[in-house]
Amino acid sequence: MSKKVNKNMPVLRFPEFQGDWKDKILAEASQIQTGPFGSQLKNEQYITGGTPVVTVEHIKNFYIDNFDYPSVTNLDRERLKKYTLNSGDLVFSRVGSVDLSACVEDHQEGWLFSSRMLRVRPNQKLKPKFLAYFLQQTKVRRYIIRISVGSTMPSLNTEILQNLPIKYCSLEEQEKIASFLGAVDRRLTQLRRKQELLQTYKRGVMQKIFSQEIRFKQDNGAFFPNWQETTLGKVANFSKGKGLPKEDLVESGNLQCIRYAELYTLYDEVIDKVFSSTNVDPGNLILSLENDVIIPASGESAIEIAKAACVKISGVALGGDLNIIKSSINGEFLAYYLNHYRKKDIARVAQGNTVVHLYSSQLAQIEIEIPSQEEQKKIVKFLTMINQKIKAVSQQIDHTEEFKKGLLQKMFV
Repeated sequence: MSKKVNKNMPVLRFPEFQGDWKDKILAEASQIQTGPFGSQLKNEQYITGGTPVVTVEHIKNFYIDNFDYPSVTNLDRERLKKYTLNSGDLVFSRVGSVDLSACVEDHQEGWLFSSRMLRVRPNQKLKPKFLAYFLQQTKVRRYIIRISVGSTMPSLNTEILQNLPIKYCSLEEQEKIASFLGAVDRRLTQLRRKQELLQTYKRGVMQKIFSQEIRFKQDNGAFFPNWQETTLGKVANFSKGKGLPKEDLVESGNLQCIRYAELYTLYDEVIDKVFSSTNVDPGNLILSLENDVIIPASGESAIEIAKAACVKISGVALGGDLNIIKSSINGEFLAYYLNHYRKKDIARVAQGNTVVHLYSSQLAQIEIEIPSQEEQKKIVKFLTMINQKIKAVSQQIDHTEEFKKGLLQKMFV
């Protein structure tokens, strides 16, 4: 590929192509159709096993993802044939996430689209995949959001989308660009599938480990002792973090901290780095020890707050919306165990409707089974190995997404 500097040529271009790209509005290169009115397609008309109907929730990573689609009868399909999808059509979210779009694949030919969608059918000037990638550009997505209407929720209509400016090249160059970016997307799909398989394997193996269907053995091949039944209150002490006002947080300061919000941005069940810091005096704060396990003290739902994580760093300030569990149990084991095997038990003892609260007195009631320290270590080592594989794939996905983002920026005008 060669690099060009011209306002109507891409920065990155295949060497066999020359000349400026053309400017048009989307209406000059496609037909745009809004979805059926709500009165034409009501929820009670949906069935199972008929012709699928695509809506906003089905778009993921700019693809129409695999879901259990709502569907309609053959009679309704014929009645709504105006809203049929052909392979190569593009579907747009009409309300909410108006920058979301996806290209219809061959196996989705003949499906319908819902009232919350717009259909774009490119004419002979545009290759569908080329247009799909053009619309994925960050600058194009931002522009679409900017021109949308509605104060509470962004909304698109046919007229707005028809006037969307587009830039395009020859069909041969469009085909080559789409093919190149398609190879990147296939790599992303493979990585995401690998990540899903690893996560599924992890969930399955954890269920078997914590139900003791799978047992680890000592180095000499002997079995470890039976797990001991107890309650969390009998083997742990509880405390609560102290308030860390948001206004005291700075980019860099003299003290690392974890608040409720940070817990949900940290990786999995083990916290080995902290993202935010504060410049407040640590004298009156609760500081972590290396083996501490933390669980949110409040949140919007019981399942949401049943999230345990082990802090592997000493001296981190813990915010007021966190329960702190201190025990002689391996903290990483306890976090894995609570987060995956006792999550529903923790959610069940939480209290509240609008805001759910979780108190130490409730945590103390949770029944647990604990293996020996040596078996705890073996379990942690095994699960850490799986986590490292998942994290490595996640990083590959991030790098590939950044690579694609750069290509979208440079291969289009």
